[in-house]
Amino acid sequence: QVQLVESGGGLVQAGGSLRLSCAASGRAFSSYAMGWFRQAPGKGRERVATIRSGGSTYYTDSVKGRFTISRDNAKNTVYLQMNSLKPEDTAVYYCAAAPGDGALYRYWGQGTQVTVSS
Repeated sequence: QVQLVESGGGLVQAGGSLRLSCAASGRAFSSYAMGWFRQAPGKGRERVATIRSGGSTYYTDSVKGRFTISRDNAKNTVYLQMNSLKPEDTAVYYCAAAPGDGALYRYWGQGTQVTVSS
């Protein structure tokens, strides 16, 4: 299966920035849709941002203008640049892959904690 490993989480003050990275295994990374999801304590999983194999992106409204998803196919890596962080962004962030650029995010990473203090 595809292996996904997130990194870059940590503790940051409100208004600060973090960049999350997700390193993926596999020969077909360039054909995958990739996404970032998050789950805060006591809340359900939320889709934060996705990027299609052709580069088109989606963002949930709460992060538009603050977060940017990107990918480097040569490195089999997807990134989430998070700026102007807010305490409500605090969550475990998960990377996920949808093989074949589909809508089913079949493969998931272990998650990385992002904590935003006020």
